[in-house]
Amino acid sequence: MTSTIRAVCPHCGWPDGAEPFQVVSRHGTATGGTMWTRCACGSLQVRVTDGCGTRVVSRSRPSAARAG
Repeated sequence: MTSTIRAVCPHCGWPDGAEPFQVVSRHGTATGGTMWTRCACGSLQVRVTDGCGTRVVSRSRPSAARAG
């Protein structure tokens, strides 16, 4: 799923562009960067940063420990 403006986490409804999210790791790429983050609900997200901005391109379900 590629997020757009006003995109939200489908698990908790938190906006993709809002804080807080925990940065798990960052990696530079030829076109920008990739950032692995964790949403407040526990969902792991892959964010891509390039000439078009930053967007969530993939996400998991919340972890079982946080989902409940």
